[in-house]
Amino acid sequence: MRIAVAAIALLAFAGRASAQAPDAVIEDVKGSSPGVEMMDYVFAGKVIKLGAKDTIVLSYLKSCQRETITGATVTVGAEQSDVQGGTVNREQTLCDAGKMQLTVELASKSGAMVFRDVPKNAKPSPLSLRPQFTLYGLSPVVELKTGTAVVIERMDRPGERYELTPDGRKMRGALYDFADDDKALARAGVYRATMGSVQVLFQVDPEAKPGRSPLAGRLLRLQASN
Repeated sequence: MRIAVAAIALLAFAGRASAQAPDAVIEDVKGSSPGVEMMDYVFAGKVIKLGAKDTIVLSYLKSCQRETITGATVTVGAEQSDVQGGTVNREQTLCDAGKMQLTVELASKSGAMVFRDVPKNAKPSPLSLRPQFTLYGLSPVVELKTGTAVVIERMDRPGERYELTPDGRKMRGALYDFADDDKALARAGVYRATMGSVQVLFQVDPEAKPGRSPLAGRLLRLQASN
């Protein structure tokens, strides 16, 4: 299955994303606060000034905190925000984003796959299908890079395959959301994700839900920070 996705804002985004791993991602935004958009990555130290009725939802990638903030001045931190004025509601979500980033860093530096190849027509062994991290949503949000396809294929049961390329479709910044096309992976499925020389193995949580579950738990980044 091939999915084509537009490369809107990818060139400006790619340089910043490759230089530093983001601390959080904007899951939702309501209002007219300047300089923030849905699906933007944000980094520690960024200040976001919300109007009295503006609301922003931030998902932190290390701490797995999900914050819903209204009418405040927000300073992004490494694991949670400093919120002055307004209101903030925090909830702990399931995510493996920190482990995913370490896996991608290892794969990028070694220039090799992080799991053993399975010979064609051979039954996969438990060792060869040992996932490096878990996604907690059935509909991943996948980071794309200009000129490079991301291929996601199921390894424990053949036949399911997606190829994502930045070509001809609208996407949110540099991120493509499976939920936008009502697509979902399989519960408990083991998948290989490939972008260029980076290949990682992940598993979908057996209790994962489809659609727009908390973003940090379904984000798939295959770009390493420097």
